[in-house]
Parts: sequence; C-alpha cells; structure tokens
Amino acid sequence: MLAPRRLLPSISSLRALEALDRLGSASAVAEELSLTQSAVSRQLQALERQMGMELVERGQKRLTLTPEAQDYVAEVRNALMQIANASLRLQVAPMGGTLNLAILPTFGMRWLMPRLPAFARLHPSVTLNMSTRLAPFNFASEPFDAALHYGLGDWPGTDRLLLKHEALLPVAAPALIEGRGVPDPASLLKLPLLHIQTRPNAWADWFTAKGARPARALPGTMYDQFSTITQAALHGLGVALMPDYLVEEEVATGRLVALCGPAVEARGAYWLVWPQTRARDASLAAFRDWLAGQAEPEDPLPR
Repeated sequence: MLAPRRLLPSISSLRALEALDRLGSASAVAEELSLTQSAVSRQLQALERQMGMELVERGQKRLTLTPEAQDYVAEVRNALMQIANASLRLQVAPMGGTLNLAILPTFGMRWLMPRLPAFARLHPSVTLNMSTRLAPFNFASEPFDAALHYGLGDWPGTDRLLLKHEALLPVAAPALIEGRGVPDPASLLKLPLLHIQTRPNAWADWFTAKGARPARALPGTMYDQFSTITQAALHGLGVALMPDYLVEEEVATGRLVALCGPAVEARGAYWLVWPQTRARDASLAAFRDWLAGQAEPEDPLPR
C-alpha cells in the first residue's frame, strides 16, 4: 500500500488548487479545466474536507490560497508534472521509449549533433527529445531524463559520464592585435576582454595557470553564450577565452588569431548527467552506453 487514501487526493482536486494558485481566479481555472465555476468550487471544497483544513481564503470578489496551501501547491506541482511526463512517454513511444535530454546550446550543436545520426541508426525506435539549458537544474522540477552539463561532476543525487575535458585558448580578430604585439599573457590586460556568464572565473583561472596573476579585477563585456561571444571576437570587440574545439575552423582560416598558446585545461568538463532514480531506464541506458564510446578517456594522455 502506497499511502492512506486520505493522503492521496484526487488529481482533479489537485489540478484545481494548482491552477488557482497560478491563475488567481476561479473563472480562469474553470476556463483552463473546461469546468463550471461551481464545479471548481466543489473540487476545492472536497480537497479541504479530505485535508481537514482550510486551503482557500474566500473574499467577496476573489479566491486566494492560504500560506500553507501555497507551500503545498509548490510540492504538488512537481508531482503533477512528473505524472504528466510519465503519461506522455507511455503514449508517445510505447515500444522503443523516449529520452528527454537537456543540452548546452553550443556544445550540443557542435559536439553532440554530428554524432547523433550514428545513434539513430543503432537505436531507431528510441525517440530523443532535446531542449537547451545553460545551467544545471533540479531534475525533480524539470521534465528531463538526463542532461549535458558543464562543471566538476559534483551534482547531488546524480550519476554521470565524462564526455570531454575543456581546454581554453585566447583568440582575437587579426585587426584588434595588429601592430600591438602580444608577447606574453600580461599583455592581454591592455586589451578588452570578453567574458562568458557560465564561466565567471575563466579569465582569472587562465591568468593564474599562465603565472600572470592580475593585480586588479578583470573588466570587460559579458555574453551569455559561446555563439555570441565568438561573433564579438570576430568583429574585433575584444579577446575571447574560448574552448579550443569551438574555434578550430576560425583559427585555421585566419579569421581569429590564437594568442599565448598552448591551450590551458579548464577545471570543469562536459558530462552526461542523470538522476539516480532513472539509472535503469532502457532508453537512457542505450544512449549512455552508446555515448560512452564517443567520450574522451577519463584520464587522457597527455593532458
């Protein structure tokens, strides 16, 4: 037995309470759920009787949730989302299964996408759905089975597979450094630096690794994605500290110039991450096992 019935309210009542918290009026709830307002009222009253407490404050013109009910809804909303996602997976791909994957925009496009046709040929019955996320998140509140993350591999409640280490290299448009000369890392401090939001300490770590600790903060403009910071560098707006694999083509064609090489390995790396509760999922296992063959060795030599 999962739990006493009094602790398992009907889905209809929970949906009404959640919608009232989100929409703020009984009429809006009725419209969303395709019910009458009186039916919504009955659902809420039935839930209050089952819980043995008041959940809704009824004013003259509007209904609002009590503070306790607001906290309750915050937890219930995640459970309703999980039920909906589980039902969707059951309906959409009953044979091969579905894998909902969160990806980092640039890494996903440049590293994962070129490899996916091979996975599709090996596992044609697995449906792979992808959405972009720039930062780690709570799997309990997001509808994902796994994610491509960047970091140190220390996310609680998850298992992970190392995909690729990251090596960083300063690059700039030829016109920006023409006639200036950049003989050593300290010379970069005289040029405008471009920063990426997801790596706030990247420049400071790079200077430290090069033995050139700056005596002051590192000013510069901030960008949210590698695609935009690459364009800024190409147009001569400053020096960007980029993963070397992302600018190979631009450096090879001379559109960007690599400065102060060789590349410095970053502290973080790219990982496939999944919640421990999903570890035995068949679609995830197939994707994880295939991706292990595409991944960089955990201790590559030379580093």
